[in-house]
Order: sequence, then structure tokens, then C-alpha cells
Amino acid sequence: MPQFRYVAIAPSGELSRGLMEAPDEAAVVARLQRQGSIPMRAEPAGGRGSFLESLLHAELGRRGALTRQDMTNVTRELATMLGAGQDLDRALRFLVDTAPNPRVRRVMEAVRARVRDGGALAVALSEQPRSFPRLYVGLVRAGEAGGTLAPTLERLAELLERERSLAATVTSALVYPALLLIAAIGSIALLLTQVLPQFVPLFEQNGVALPRPTQILIAVGGFVSDYGLLMLALVILAALTLRQALRHPGPRLAAERLMLRLPVVGGLTREVLAARFSRTLGTLVLNGVPLIGALGIVREAVGSVAAEQAVERATVSAKGGAGLAGPLGQSGIFPVRTIHLLRLGEETAQLGTMAIRAAEIHEEHTRIGVQRLVSLLVPVITIVMGAAIAGIVSSLLLAMLSLNDLAH
Repeated sequence: MPQFRYVAIAPSGELSRGLMEAPDEAAVVARLQRQGSIPMRAEPAGGRGSFLESLLHAELGRRGALTRQDMTNVTRELATMLGAGQDLDRALRFLVDTAPNPRVRRVMEAVRARVRDGGALAVALSEQPRSFPRLYVGLVRAGEAGGTLAPTLERLAELLERERSLAATVTSALVYPALLLIAAIGSIALLLTQVLPQFVPLFEQNGVALPRPTQILIAVGGFVSDYGLLMLALVILAALTLRQALRHPGPRLAAERLMLRLPVVGGLTREVLAARFSRTLGTLVLNGVPLIGALGIVREAVGSVAAEQAVERATVSAKGGAGLAGPLGQSGIFPVRTIHLLRLGEETAQLGTMAIRAAEIHEEHTRIGVQRLVSLLVPVITIVMGAAIAGIVSSLLLAMLSLNDLAH
């Protein structure tokens, strides 16, 4: 009989992990529920592949899975239907009938079919891992176990919308600097490979000794013309390799620590981590999930190895009754504002509310930080591009002046 790894919230409120032999994942979930636990995840206990295997099987997309917007819309509509008194099967049928595209219809049909076969909604969602992440499935399981599925989905929809709004803010703000950087690189490459070589025959016919800056630029242009495509392929390969390397805890932790030390980007990264941590924790606590179990879910959903280690230390501290604000503050990852608000929430027994408040503050600080970063990047890229083009043009003019002196 196959073995399955599981993560569940025990009746005592602590996060439990282990192995269980069962015919399938649904049997694992059912057994845990009979024991009084709240199942959060159940998956086959297979080993992980090597780095080379992960590189060869790189995920290049989420084809066939729900987008973040699709998932948010489905969650909001399902919460509305259940809140209006509809049963789960009718609500899922409504989502299938009103699906905006075949992708959503296909996923929701699979979920509805699993529910009609007698499976819980969380189990049906867990069978679509590319569409519904672990945090999503864990919250739904907690809502089903507590009989508060509709309010849970409402809070979950709000969480998804906030995360999508924050990600859209960062992405849209960085589009213009990225396009400007691409235009700058393209302009310089065009001058070096297409414009500058046009003058080389003229200088050679007149036997002019080119100035040293012009000779360097001509050599650089020749190198880019001969090896430009190879260099581009190597850059893409290096990026893919780095992407796969960052999937492993060691390299990713080193990269995160380096990023957190950067002057502007480090502060912005802390704000993003604090916003994600606070909103996820607040949503779980307000949804009735015990603190220890909520911290276990947050640790898996925060998306940072450094933050995961900080949350793990805070979990140990909370189990001992010492609170979580202290260990989080000692980690140096989260801003001081986060620590103060969480400590205030612990002291006033309003941890969920204060965590949501902290998330709102950090999301606003993230938007302001992104605007400042863009306002810094745009002039820097413009100045560097202008200086590079001015250098190329100056070297050409210097060579032309040498040719003019020879004519006289």
C-alpha cells in the first residue's frame, strides 16, 4: 500500500506531520478527520529529483491551470452562492455553466465531479495543485471542518485580491524601466554593429591611423556581431540555470540574504514579505485556525526561505508561550512596524485584526517604495544610455577629425 506524507492541525492546535499508509489521498484525509485533526495537505511520499533532473524538467508555464484572476473570481462567486444558501453541488454547477473560458470550465468540472463522487471540496481542490495552492486548500479544509465555508471563501477571495493587487502594482511599475533598458541595449548594439562598421572602409582607404577609442569600439562592435547570438543564448541558459538553482533552499537563502542587504531593493523586499506574512496570518487567525497551525501554513506560503526560518523560530517560541513577535524581530527580516503591531495584537488578544492592519500599512509602503524605485531607475538608465551613445558618437567624430587633418 502506498505511503502519503500529511500535514494537519491536531486537536490541540499544534501542526503535525507524518507518514500514513492508505489507498489514496482521500483516505488519508478521511482518517485524519476521524482522529479530530484538520488536514492541510496529503501527498505521495516520493523522493525529490536531483538538480539536473529539475533543470531538464523545468516548468516553463502553467498551461491548463487557473490564473490568479480566474482563481479569485471563482472563489468570490462560490462564496456568494454558498452565502445565499445554495448547496455546494449547485454552486459548483453554476461556476461550470458560467465559466468565462474552457480552462476554467475544465478545472471546475473536475472539481465538481470529485465532489459528486463523495469527496470533500478541499480534497477535490487538492487534486488540482497547479490551480489551487496549498494555502488555498488548507483554508478550505479549515472552513469545512468548522462549518464556516462561505465566510472562509470570502476572506480567501479578499486575500487573493490583495495579493494580486500588490503584484500588479510592482509589475506594472517596472514595465517602463524594463522597456527603457531594452531600448538602451538595442540602440547601443545597433550603433556598434550597424552604424560604426560603415565608416571603417572610409578610414582604411585613406590610411588614417584611428584613435585608440575608435579602435576599441570597432573591436567591441566586431565581437558583438560575431558572438552576439551566442552571448544571448548563454545569458538565457544562465538565467534558466539560476532559476532552477534558486528552487533549492541553500542557493535561495544566500540570494535572499544578499537581496535584503541591498539599499533600496532590500527595504522593498522586507515590505513585501511583511505584507504577505501579515495578511496570510491575519486571514488564518480570523478564520478560526489555531495560532500554531496558522504559523505552519504561513511558513509554507510566505515564499521566502529566510522568512520560513524566522517563522519556524517564532512557532517554537509560541509553543512555549513566549509569543511570536520577539523571534520575528530578532530575525531582522521584517520591519520594526510589523513587530510592534503583532506584539500589540498579542497583548490585546487581537492578533488577527492587528495583522491585517499591518498588512494594509505594508502594502501601502510597498506601493510608495516601488514608485521611488522607478523614479530612481528611469533617470539612471537614461543617463547611462545617453553617456554610452555620446561616447560612440564622440569616437566617430574624433576619427573624422583625424581624416580631416590628413586632407589638409
